[in-house]
Amino acid sequence: MKSVKELLELRKQIKSKKPDFIRQDFHKKKRLAKKWRRPKGLQSKIRLKFRGKPKGVSIGYRGPKIVRGMNKTGLKQVFIRSINDLEGLDAKIDGLIISSSFGAKKRIVILKKAKELGLSILNIKSPDENIKKFGNKYLRVEYYKIKNVIILTGYKWEIIQNYLS
Repeated sequence: MKSVKELLELRKQIKSKKPDFIRQDFHKKKRLAKKWRRPKGLQSKIRLKFRGKPKGVSIGYRGPKIVRGMNKTGLKQVFIRSINDLEGLDAKIDGLIISSSFGAKKRIVILKKAKELGLSILNIKSPDENIKKFGNKYLRVEYYKIKNVIILTGYKWEIIQNYLS
């Protein structure tokens, strides 16, 4: 049995030899996309697999079963659509892909929680920079005066002190 690392390398080799599967006669009509569609014509040269014609999709171009659904580092891609999706994930096996539907506030919360759990985020290059960049901007200023004691959450002390004086 080959290791995951060897299988990922094998998948990379298979992918490098894989041709671009193009739709038959897509260049003749502007409305046709380049995306693959199975040719169904009776005399279709691609369906009949004639030599010199574009290759059709076949099972032989598929990657090894164990590494399907993994990214190139060997982590299983898990899509995060809510904050609750972070529960029960393993840092060694799972890599996060944060949904684009999240706003900046929730994205920062998810980044912080993922950092605490030690999870890697696949669709953000540097999570720490994102937290620094957007963290102070979007967190609300909340302060309470209780007998001259100020409790601060979510903002820089210097800016609040200037605001209060």
